[in-house]
Amino acid sequence: METNMIGNKIAKARKETNISQAELAERLFISPQAVGKWERGESIPDIITVNCLAEILGVDLNYFSENFQSATEAASVKPLVKQPAESSSGKQDDRLNWNMSRGNWVDADFSGLKSLHEKFSSSNMQRCKFIGSDLSGLLLKSNHIDNSDFRGSDLSNSHIQSCDIVNNQFNDCSMKEATFSGSHIKSCDFSGADFTGATFKSSDFQKNTMTNTVLNRTSFDGTQLSDIVFEGTLEDCSFENSAFSRVTFQNSKLINTFFKCGSLKRIRFIDCQADRMTYEFLKNGKADLSGITLLTE
Repeated sequence: METNMIGNKIAKARKETNISQAELAERLFISPQAVGKWERGESIPDIITVNCLAEILGVDLNYFSENFQSATEAASVKPLVKQPAESSSGKQDDRLNWNMSRGNWVDADFSGLKSLHEKFSSSNMQRCKFIGSDLSGLLLKSNHIDNSDFRGSDLSNSHIQSCDIVNNQFNDCSMKEATFSGSHIKSCDFSGADFTGATFKSSDFQKNTMTNTVLNRTSFDGTQLSDIVFEGTLEDCSFENSAFSRVTFQNSKLINTFFKCGSLKRIRFIDCQADRMTYEFLKNGKADLSGITLLTE
């Protein structure tokens, strides 16, 4: 029976690495009883847990045999099922739909993943790598993400909700049409990231690096911005019902950018240019316009 074969392989690899059932369970954040059931062939781990098992036990995924997926499906324990995933346009596509929620991901390397439609909810992610991965359409909800590396990844059309995102690298990422809501985003590097069409709602945006970022049709709604330096061109952007603290626009060109945030006195403008529409929005908000020159038509 497939479940017995997989259980035997788990037990064999565990014993060869001198790890007890209790120690293995602790590293997987599960109960020792669950490990015992796997090894007795009474149940089997899901496909995501198998990735962690392979790393802990020092074996290749092929060690669990090519029939592992069919066995998980037969046991109905969180199988990896190829099923249509709904895209942001409402159409279905052929990407794998994996649910990786409620996990504790530490030092995991998911770099280079392609064509995935992932869900990571109520998870802890520390020092994980997603370098060059396709994570478009990603759903992140109620997660803590710390010191992880997303450089060069595609997070377009992603939804990041009620997350704590601290000290992460998002250099050169595509954030097109992404939505950040109710999230705390601090000390992240967004250098070279493309925020075209992205939306920030009721979030806290602090001490993030925004060098050479693309801000086009980007909106900040009800968001607290602090210790931020914006550089480059902002076009068709909006700041509405947001608060600013130690925010600087430096060497920036502001075109058709909407400010409706009460007082804008705390914003600094250094060597900036603005079109007439943006200039009047800033003037109405009592901004210091001494660092801004009007763009000529």
